[in-house]
Amino acid sequence: MRILVIGGGIGGLATALALHAAGIEVEVFEAAAEVRPLGVGINLQPHAVRELTELGLGQALAANGVATQEFRYANRFGQTIWAEPRGLLAGYRWPQYSIHRGRLQMLLWAAAEARLGPARLHRGRRLAGFSQDETGVTAQFEDGGTARGSALIGADGIHSAVRALLVPGEGPPRWNGALLWRAVSTAQPFLTGASMVQAGHRDTKFVCYPIGEAPGGRVLVNWIAEQRFPTDTPWAREDWNRPARLEDVLPIFADWRFAWLDVPGLIRAAEAVYEFPMVDRDPLPRWRQGRVTLLGDAAHPMYPIGSNGASQAVLDARFLALQLARHGAVEAGLEAYETVRRPATAAVVEANRGDGPDRVMDLVHARAPDGFERLEDVIPRAELEATVNGYKRIAGFDPATLNARESWSVTTAPIPEPRPGA
Repeated sequence: MRILVIGGGIGGLATALALHAAGIEVEVFEAAAEVRPLGVGINLQPHAVRELTELGLGQALAANGVATQEFRYANRFGQTIWAEPRGLLAGYRWPQYSIHRGRLQMLLWAAAEARLGPARLHRGRRLAGFSQDETGVTAQFEDGGTARGSALIGADGIHSAVRALLVPGEGPPRWNGALLWRAVSTAQPFLTGASMVQAGHRDTKFVCYPIGEAPGGRVLVNWIAEQRFPTDTPWAREDWNRPARLEDVLPIFADWRFAWLDVPGLIRAAEAVYEFPMVDRDPLPRWRQGRVTLLGDAAHPMYPIGSNGASQAVLDARFLALQLARHGAVEAGLEAYETVRRPATAAVVEANRGDGPDRVMDLVHARAPDGFERLEDVIPRAELEATVNGYKRIAGFDPATLNARESWSVTTAPIPEPRPGA
C-alpha cells in the first residue's frame, strides 16, 4: 500500500507521520515551493496532543508551545463568566498546548523528513487532476509530473484542489459576517501566566493566550479580535497572511481595559496584524470517491470556535491510518474512516455555527449587556456547565471519555522522541 497525501500543512503532515507509524508507505505533495513558518497561534486540545504524543512528538510540543493551565470566558468589561483548569490540571492524561501555527508545521515537517526521508516530501507540486482504476490512483501535477499510489488523500486546506475535483461547482467558502484580526504581541503575563481568555460576545470578541516566552519575563501573546459585519461586505480571498491596518481594529476595542488585561495596549504592541474572514463550508454527504478521500480543512472546514480545527485534522490523520492498517483493503479502510469521522466532524461544524461553547458569552450579554453584580442572577451555574461540557463531548475531548478510550496506534511499541536539536 502506498498513499499519496496532497498538502503539507498540519493535517497532511500528521497523516504522513501516522501512516508511517502504521507501516504504510506514504508521499507528501505540497503546492508551495517553500515551506515557511507562516500564521499566528493555534491551540491543540488534549485529544490531538494525545495523538501527537503517541506519534513520538510530546517532548517537541512541550519545547515549542505553552501548556495551557486555564480557560476563561469574560464579558466585554472583563467580568468572569466561566473559568476552568485545562490540560493536566483538568484531569486529562495529556496537556493542551498553545503554539505558533508555523512552528507546529515546521516541527511536523522536520519529523516527517527525518522518518520518511526527504525524497518522500515534495514541494512545488500543485495538483491538477487525478485518475483512478481498480488497482490505484494517479495524481497529475501542474508541472506535468505524475505519481501513482494505492489511494490519494486531499489534505490541502479550505481551498482544496482535491475537493474541487470531487465536488465541482461548489463555489467559495461561506462567510458568516465576522472578520478576524490576528497578531502576536509581546506583553506581560496575565492571570495564571498560561491562561486562554475569550471576552465579549458573538458580535465583538477578543481572544488571547500566550504561545511562548519573550525576554525580560514577558511572553508572546497570540490574540484574535473579532467583529461582525453585514454579510454583503466585500472581503478578499481567505489567507492566513493578509496584512491588515491597526486603525481598522484598534477603535473597536479602545476602551477594553480590564484590571488583568489592557486589550488596546496589547493590540498596539503587535508588529504586524493579519485579517481573515470567518468562513466554513457545508458538510458533505460523502468524502470518498473510490480511492480518493478528504481530510482536515479540505473535508470539514469549520469556524475557529472551540479551538478545534487543527485538532480535528490530527484526529482524522490518526484514525485514517488505523483503519487502513486494520482493513488492508484500501477502499474498505477509507470507508471505515469516513463512517466515523465524517459525522463526528459535521457535528463540530454545526456546533461551531451555533457559537459552540462561546454561547455562554452570548447568553450573558443578552441578559446583562451592561455587566452584572452577581453572575448567578444572570445565568445559573448548571446552564454554563451544560453549554461548555456539552461541546467537549461533541468535539471528542470530554476528559473521562478521552482518558478511557483505546489507543489509535497500530502497534503498542513507543515511537522514540527526537533528540533535542536533532
